[in-house]
Order: sequence, then structure tokens, then C-alpha cells
Amino acid sequence: MLPRRLPSLSALRAFEAAARHRSAKRAAEELSVTPTAISHQIRQLEESLGVALFVRRPRQLILTAQGQTLLRVLSDSFDAIAETVTKLRQPPARQAVTLSTTPAVAARWLLPWVCLLRDAHPDIDLSIQVSHEWVALDGIVADMAIRYGEGPWPGLVAEKLFDNVFIPACSPALELREPAELVRHTLLHFSSPKVIAPVDWAAWQRRVQVPGLDVSAGLLFSDESHGITAALDGQGVALMSRHLIAEELRQGRLVQPFGPEITVQPFHLVYPPERLGEPAIAAVREWILGLKEAPTRENVCHAQ
Repeated sequence: MLPRRLPSLSALRAFEAAARHRSAKRAAEELSVTPTAISHQIRQLEESLGVALFVRRPRQLILTAQGQTLLRVLSDSFDAIAETVTKLRQPPARQAVTLSTTPAVAARWLLPWVCLLRDAHPDIDLSIQVSHEWVALDGIVADMAIRYGEGPWPGLVAEKLFDNVFIPACSPALELREPAELVRHTLLHFSSPKVIAPVDWAAWQRRVQVPGLDVSAGLLFSDESHGITAALDGQGVALMSRHLIAEELRQGRLVQPFGPEITVQPFHLVYPPERLGEPAIAAVREWILGLKEAPTRENVCHAQ
């Protein structure tokens, strides 16, 4: 590629400022030089181009036709350079994504792994909105959601995350072995005025028929996470989504003493298809889908 044959950049800057202000004095003030230096730069530029750029009048500079042509090009070029330099000097814009999901999915499945998203994309500010209600994915209320059910969700992409399999679970300290022993233990229930539990002890009892088991008795929680905490503390036996207590089962802090297991509708990641072209949405999607094969929690997140 041949080198560009350009006049002095200083001379071009001096001309552009003088032409914009119609004054060598004001151009000198802008560029922090003397009016004499501005006049000298412009004369050198005119000599190198072989054309007059100004008609000089007392205390007034009038652009020639050639000067007007050059000013238009330089103004556009300098504006483009200034805009690019401003962008380069600015810190990267932070990107915000709001994800709607249930309290239990947020606490038990997402929060332990937020560090992975933070480490990979420190410029993304993730807001996790917990609710049992479906919210609008309009980019104002929320951008994406993890929803329970089979759909369909018109106008949204739905990607399956995990099957929702409910199992009886409790602390190993209870030493529970057989379903018949449930009559001597407290049942832990989940129920919320905003959602119907996907499975409850009444549904489980219809399958097993444990004699004397009162499925209406026990402790009632409006948040599944509280029921899980109570089970970890040995306060009773709960029906829990196995996926949400996988780590506690692996560690032996919770056990599944017996069956049956009850499979209900799975969880999906849903979002408007046109949003996937946005880097922040794509990054959050990739993070969530990656959790399906997430490692164990030990030594995953780095202390900040």
C-alpha cells in the first residue's frame, strides 16, 4: 500500500480551527498557540496545496471555494476522530440483565454459581427477581425467566433445563428407613397463595397408602428453601425437588430414605428469540445452560 501524501496535521488543525471560527485569533486560543503561528501554518498549507484557502480582510477570514471544500472534509474527519477517542477513553459500558425465577431455584440452583458468570463476564450486572408468578419478559420487568411447566409460551424460546423429580428427603440423623415410620415424624409442607405445589404429601400418600399417616399435619412453609433448611436441621421429612438438593444428597447432609419418586413438569429457560443477539443475554443463557453439567461447589468460586 502506498503511503498517504498528506499535508502537516498541525497545519490542517490550524486551518480547520481558523475556518470554523473565521478568526486566526480565536483559533489560536483554542489550540493554545499564537495567532502568528496559526497564520504561518495556514500559509504553509496553502503553499503545499497550491491554492488559496482564505480571502483575507481586516479582522476577517473568508473561505474560498477550495477552503470550503477542505473544511467540510476536515470537520467530518475530526468529528469522527474525536468521537472514537471519546469512546476509547470511556470505561466499558456495564450491561444489566434481569432474570425471573422461583425463590427455590434462585437460592438452591443459581446463587451458588453466580461466581462463574461474574468471573467470565464482570461487566454484566445480573438481577435475579424471585417470584412464583410469571412476569412480562419485555426488557422492563424482566429479560429472561426460568419457568416451571411444559408451555407453550407463545413468542418465546423455551430450552429445557432439568426434570423436576420430587423425593422424600430428610436428615440422616432421623434414621428413617421405611414409609411406615413417617407416622412418628413431622411432615414438612410447601404451599404458597400464588402457586399450587407441583406435588404434595397427599399425592404421595395416594401412591403409598401409609396406614395412619395424617398428611394434613406438620410444618407449612411458603418458601421451598425454608422447608429444605428445616429438613437439614432434622426437623422433619420433606418432599423436595431432587435437582435442588443434589449437593446436599451428594454430601450426605440429606438422604432419600425410600420412594416413590414423583416426576412432574420440568423447568425451562425462556426468553424472546430476538434478544439472543444481545451479548449480555447470550452470556447469561450460556451460563444457565452450563449449570446443567456444573461441577461440585467446592473450590469453584474465587474469593473476591
